[in-house]
Amino acid sequence: MHYAHTVIPGTQVRLHDIDPDASGGLTKDEGRERFASFNATLDAMQEELYAAGVHALLLILQGMDTAGKDGAIRNVMHNLNPQGCRVESFKVPTEEELAHDFLWRVHKVVPRKGMVGVFNRSHYEDVLVVRVHSLVPEHVWRARYDQINAFERLLTDTGTIIVKCFLHISKDEQEKRLLAREQDVTKAWKLSAGDWRERERWDEYMAAYEEALTRCSTEYAPWYIIPANRKWYRDLAISEVLVETLRPYRDDWQRALDAMSQARLAELQAFRHQQTAGATRP
Repeated sequence: MHYAHTVIPGTQVRLHDIDPDASGGLTKDEGRERFASFNATLDAMQEELYAAGVHALLLILQGMDTAGKDGAIRNVMHNLNPQGCRVESFKVPTEEELAHDFLWRVHKVVPRKGMVGVFNRSHYEDVLVVRVHSLVPEHVWRARYDQINAFERLLTDTGTIIVKCFLHISKDEQEKRLLAREQDVTKAWKLSAGDWRERERWDEYMAAYEEALTRCSTEYAPWYIIPANRKWYRDLAISEVLVETLRPYRDDWQRALDAMSQARLAELQAFRHQQTAGATRP
C-alpha cells in the first residue's frame, strides 16, 4: 500500500513516528482524482463480491473522536450498492450485551457472504476504552488480544476478508475539529462534553492503540494506519487499501460467476428445448 502505513505483524507501533498530516506528495486535486479511480474500481469489485457470494468484506474503522470515521464511511462507500452494504456502530454495551462475552454482540453482525460490512468502532473498544477507564481488571482485557486474534482467524478461515484501518489524527487537529463544531450552529448536535473529557486521556489512548495495533496486526488481518489530518487523503488511503486487498480475490469471484453463468445458460437452453419440443408435437 502506498498511502497507508501497514503494520507488519510482530513489529512495534510508535504512532509518533507516523505523520498524521501526510499527503503522499499529492495536491488535494490529484488526491481526489486518484480517489475517484479507486472508488470506481471498488464499485465494480463490490458487484462481483455480491454476485459471486464466495466471500464477505468487513471494514473496521477505529480512531479518536473527530478522526473521521463517519466521513470516511460516507465518502469511501459513496458509489457502492446499498443492497450489499451494512454499517454497524458500537456504542456503550447494553445490559444484554454485558451478560455475554465481549465478542457476542460483534459476531452476530459480521457480514454474510456477498456483503460488505462496516464497523464504526468495533470489538477493539474492549481493549481501548475498557482499558483506559479500567472497566474490567487488567488480566481480563490483556487476555482479549489473543481472543480477538482467534476470532478474526475464525472469520478469515470461513470466507470473511478483514480490512482494519486506524484513522490517525494529531491532538492539535482534533482540537481544531472540536472547536469548529462549537462554532458551527448547524452541527451543534455533534457536540459532546464527553469528547473533551476523553481528550484529557489522549496519551493513555495512544498507548492503548499502540498495543492493540502491535498485538493484533496479523498476516490474515493486518492493521493499516491511515494519516487522517487531511480528509481527502484519508479517503484516498482507505480506498487504496480496500482495492489492493480485494484484487487477489477477483479470480475466485470470476470462476464462481463463470460457473453460475454456465449453469444459467444450460438451464435456459433446456427450457428453450422443452418449448420447441412442445410446439412440434401433433
